[in-house]
Amino acid sequence: TLSSPLPLPAALDLLRQRSHQPVRDTTSLIATFRAFLLTLGLTVPAQADSITVFAAASLGDAMGDLAEAWEDETDHSVTLVLAGSSTLARQIDAGAPADVFVSANADWMGWLEDRTRVVPSSRFDLASNRLVLITAVPEMASNQEVTTLTDFDAMLGADGRLAVALPEAVPAGIYAKAALTHLGHWDRVKDRLAPTDNARAALALVALGEAPLGVVYATDALAEPHVHIAGVFPTSAHPAIRYPAAMVADTEDADTSTAFLDWLKADAVQSILAMHGFLPPDEKE
Repeated sequence: TLSSPLPLPAALDLLRQRSHQPVRDTTSLIATFRAFLLTLGLTVPAQADSITVFAAASLGDAMGDLAEAWEDETDHSVTLVLAGSSTLARQIDAGAPADVFVSANADWMGWLEDRTRVVPSSRFDLASNRLVLITAVPEMASNQEVTTLTDFDAMLGADGRLAVALPEAVPAGIYAKAALTHLGHWDRVKDRLAPTDNARAALALVALGEAPLGVVYATDALAEPHVHIAGVFPTSAHPAIRYPAAMVADTEDADTSTAFLDWLKADAVQSILAMHGFLPPDEKE
């Protein structure tokens, strides 16, 4: 059955507890145990078809639905670990026991590929997204494009801050900084940021009224009933927002991981993603 998505620290602690040794040593522990059973002439039990998917936090709701659909179709189980792409990539590089990684941008996937931590031939783009400005104030709702004339000072007020994922590391923040820089707003807002670990945390700050404005993905805005879109960033203002997926090189179940990735390419998967506001990977945002 589908496990509830786990925050990264809890997920890693659980995996460590199950192996009774550091995560990095899980593979050798299983291999040693299976070899020991063989020396006793005992039947080696088949490993369960269960995989762990590390996915960008902005994919959370959609990945939950996809994992449930996969389990219903295959009887395989999926454990989801959701966090910022940079955090997940670093954990994978450190040896965290993931089977599949779905990032919110190409750079962190490329970083892992350069370090031979993912299988290049398994990589493909799963979906795409838009970047939007959000507010909790209904009167500020607008689907107009954010432009060079957008008055951030007036919208933020005297003491308000702009909620945004970490602009130097987290994909949503990297895209936000690129867009704000392109439109000439970065120098005015860079000292008024409320930085967060991921886009969903920035979304929560705005939804709770802790920040008057935020920059998140369009899918995040759709998922939170307490926020409104206050503007849409032009796609020309930032790099294309893509969600690459790939198999982790150290997976203990390459067959199931490959089957899951192949399944993610189906048209039915795009239908589920579309329900959450995601666009096809080859569509111009």
